Amino acid sequence: MSFLRTRLPQIARSVSLVGRQAPYVARNYSSMTYSGPSVTDTPPTSLHSFTEEELMLKDTVARFAREVVQPRVRAMDEAEVMDKEIINSMFENGLMGLETEADLGGAECSFTAAILAVEELAKIDPSISALCDIHNTLTNTVIRKWGNKDLKEKYLTRLATDTVGSFCISEAGAGSDAFALQTRAEDKGDHYVLNGGKMWISNSGEADIFVVFANADPSKGYKGITAFIVEKEWGVEIAKKEKKLGIRSSSTCVLNFDDVKVPKENVLGEVGQGYKYAIDSLNEGRIGIAAQMIGAAQGAYEIALPYMFERKQFGKPIGSFQAMQHQFAQVACEIEAAKLMTYNAARLKEEGKPFVMEAAMAKFVAAKVAERATSYAVEWMGGNGFVRETGVEKFYRDAKIGSIYEGTNNMQLETIAKIISTKYK
Repeated sequence: MSFLRTRLPQIARSVSLVGRQAPYVARNYSSMTYSGPSVTDTPPTSLHSFTEEELMLKDTVARFAREVVQPRVRAMDEAEVMDKEIINSMFENGLMGLETEADLGGAECSFTAAILAVEELAKIDPSISALCDIHNTLTNTVIRKWGNKDLKEKYLTRLATDTVGSFCISEAGAGSDAFALQTRAEDKGDHYVLNGGKMWISNSGEADIFVVFANADPSKGYKGITAFIVEKEWGVEIAKKEKKLGIRSSSTCVLNFDDVKVPKENVLGEVGQGYKYAIDSLNEGRIGIAAQMIGAAQGAYEIALPYMFERKQFGKPIGSFQAMQHQFAQVACEIEAAKLMTYNAARLKEEGKPFVMEAAMAKFVAAKVAERATSYAVEWMGGNGFVRETGVEKFYRDAKIGSIYEGTNNMQLETIAKIISTKYK
């Protein structure tokens, strides 16, 4: 509380804080919604220009990550389990309803503010960042955009305050080809019955609310795909938790749906429009993955660089050798480029301008940069980078997922090429 008032007293007086103390992130920031610059009276600004509220959120999330998350990162990674106290703290500090309306318990932030929060968390732990990102940019987003008033009031409030959500689309035969999904939804009059299974579902180990994509009319192909809000207690089975290379404490599970009854009122949006909702949400979500990856790259870089000027060989710091200087200078350039691409995609989305290609570019580049930066960081620290104690090797493991989930690198290139090609047809 004193932190916020000391830093920005004029803002702190106008916000409502969650919980008795809520020491880090203020909620109810209606002023965080970014409306876009006026072409006529606003001079051009750098891509590092943020509103005062966005900067405050960035700073406070960074502090939250250092003080609350960092002490438990290694233990969570070793146990491959998300610490429940951290999840509770995320809710208490408004990080699980970043864009959700204030009257539904959310922080009502701008999309860019949410992206900055994801980035800051990833600098400390990409697993925690993944939880926050997927919960906000996918689960919350699809309900906020296409849920009716009753669904929003019922579920967004829970998702902002105490319940983890999960976005369920991938299946054994439906990964990059998401529209090949086989999960079925049979119309039974006043309810649907879901049967099938999902794979690679993030947040599913902690979630109690699931947005599930199933085909309500297979005769129509992908145009039968429909989105449903499903509660775990209705019979969602967590069949298997995957053992993974990286982001180990972020749960990734196999789900089974065996005659799960879903009330008709829990259809999200319109029957048969689920494929549109999935595409739209994943396009936004890719900006969040880009933010995760630039956070991971910076996290490893910020550990390794000081070490290079502490460690001496042949009488001088290893960071003073030209070959090393060229490497860390190149990585610095690449991280900066990925950040600017990510921020640009976020602003385009906020302004209602086309952003799909820019989102794909940001995710592709950020994933590549994260792999390269974290790999270099391990090498720069030598043996100390290879052991678990410093945490650099964890960033190296965590970075690989950026090239895979929410669209592989090849799929991003397909998207980029397709949009470019339209200009010449």
